[in-house]
Amino acid sequence: MNEINPRAAEYAEFRKPVRELCAQFDGRYWQQVEADQAYPEAFVNALTKAGWLAALIPEQYGGGGLSLTAASVVLEEINRSGANSGACHAQMYIMGTLLRHGSESQKNEYLPKVASGELRLQAFAVTEPGTGTDTTRTATSAERRGDRYIINGQKVFISRVQHSDIMLLLARTKPIDHSAHKTEGLSIFLADLRAQPKGLTVRPIRNMVNHETNELFFDNFEIPAENLIGGEGKGFRYILDGMNAERILIAAECIGDGFWFLDKARAYANARTVFGRPIGQNQGIQFPIAKAYASVRAADLMRYEAARLFDQGKPCGGEANLAKLLAADASWEAANACLQTHGGFGFATEYDVERKFRETRLYQVAPVSTNMILSYIGEHILEMPRSF
Repeated sequence: MNEINPRAAEYAEFRKPVRELCAQFDGRYWQQVEADQAYPEAFVNALTKAGWLAALIPEQYGGGGLSLTAASVVLEEINRSGANSGACHAQMYIMGTLLRHGSESQKNEYLPKVASGELRLQAFAVTEPGTGTDTTRTATSAERRGDRYIINGQKVFISRVQHSDIMLLLARTKPIDHSAHKTEGLSIFLADLRAQPKGLTVRPIRNMVNHETNELFFDNFEIPAENLIGGEGKGFRYILDGMNAERILIAAECIGDGFWFLDKARAYANARTVFGRPIGQNQGIQFPIAKAYASVRAADLMRYEAARLFDQGKPCGGEANLAKLLAADASWEAANACLQTHGGFGFATEYDVERKFRETRLYQVAPVSTNMILSYIGEHILEMPRSF
């Protein structure tokens, strides 16, 4: 069938090899991973070996040195193929905190190993049970004792911990009531997970998506002082610094999902015959698919605009948030149209629709909920009163 993405010919040097790699991991592979409740180890290893997860690491550290726009195309194509970037996408952007704020010795020590695949950096421990998205209320503490920091506290919904060698961790080095501002006193550390470190308990959380996520408990967990990234107490700013890239890349994944759903829906609608005619001839089937296509195309334009501004070093907070919002909504709209088109078959695992349906639903909530983005738009773009 004809390609429905008019920009599919752009960045062909990235799209083609990513599609070829993903073709080695067809629906049967993902169905088996789901059935086993397993991590797609072979898929992640293949992406790592091909260098795609190191796309944003500068060449001087062994990475691809790509623009954010090009990196977003890589993630788009992964999801467009029917695969799930969520199993490993964080390795592409989490390292940004280390790259932008780490010392030269830290970057030389870790980035080449992350780029080569010797080390996996796929986890960032921020969210806590009692704070949710109110990061300034982070309660996990980091107390300096000599040449080490002692960590105590709890984190939740921390993904890919069991498949990471090192992890970024946000903790308070100064109590909030001793800080001049609630955003002060937060610090970021690089935690080594390779030797089953003492003082850390990992509890897996079963969830709707086959997505490896966990609850973490820190009990006098030790981190060498040299693993502090950047300045002590400046961690909140470091987190904000990386949010735009994350939102744009997640938007690209949603765009990939959207085009995947649209392809599946139109193919089934054209092939499925009921009452002597293809169901795609019925407006009740055709119009929702057409409307979803319009939404995906519009969201895609905002993704490219946000990525363009980011790559030019221009402010892009509004565009990055809009891209994430519009793309998440568009992919969910396409998912619903696709499932409805397939009818009962959409619920059958062999069609892959129900799996992708669950996967793309996640992006209404993570890594930031659509309501939080709407609040951002209202306050920071439309200059309305803060809603919370």
